[in-house]
Amino acid sequence: MSAQWESRFFERSALYEPLCSAAAALGAGDWPAPEDLQRLVSARATPIISGGGAPIRFVAAGAKGTRPEDRYEPRIYRRGEVPLRSANWHDLFNALAWLTFPLAKAALNARHFEAQRAQQAQQAAGAANRGPLQDALTLFDESGLIVVAADSELLGMLEAFAWKELFWSNRARVAANMRFYTFGHALYEKMLAPFRGITGRAIRLEVERDFLAAPLQAQLELIDAALAHCWLDPAAPGSPRELAPLPVLGVPGWHDPNCNEAFYDDSGYFRPKRITR
Repeated sequence: MSAQWESRFFERSALYEPLCSAAAALGAGDWPAPEDLQRLVSARATPIISGGGAPIRFVAAGAKGTRPEDRYEPRIYRRGEVPLRSANWHDLFNALAWLTFPLAKAALNARHFEAQRAQQAQQAAGAANRGPLQDALTLFDESGLIVVAADSELLGMLEAFAWKELFWSNRARVAANMRFYTFGHALYEKMLAPFRGITGRAIRLEVERDFLAAPLQAQLELIDAALAHCWLDPAAPGSPRELAPLPVLGVPGWHDPNCNEAFYDDSGYFRPKRITR
């Protein structure tokens, strides 16, 4: 992916809608530096803190430390330092996710930290390196989506992998009763150059109809709080299998080619649900 800066990237697709407010505040100019993003943190009415309670600071990425506390998640947890590589879309989208979903990002950071401490204890006892919980945390952080609906039947179609029935046959009903929000920063990066095969992992929420009529910022704040509660709950997804796959390019309004019915006939992308015994 080219590192050329594009200040209005969020106008490419409605998928970027959650980031619009923070991204627009960066302005035109050149690639945002850590201090540019830190100014957005300082301008907030409420602080952004890590899973360990440290104020979040965006800092230039340097050489990786060798101590356990210098690893990525412990560094954020203990010191609040989120490293950013220069002119790097992946890291920029991660920073914008912190600005948009601060409670959820802090919750993921806290669970990551706890899981890594448990991993170190297991390694000392000769056990495996990494468990399914860490895989689930990473997968959602990178490729997570939130799907909300005021229509349980639509959520049932999503759960059944009835993609064409959901996204095409019920297109108007989806527009009226369902919303999709991108969380994972890797998904944002991939959509700069969309390719057939982009798949996210979704958490589904059923909401009252009033939620859908609320302003976007209010919706995002409620989702942020709900995600934080979800990931801090001991019953949070404990493996990648508990996160529902969702073919991102099929979401109406996110990718122009899906305005054609035939787009949904690709069973290699819109895969049916496997039947297991």
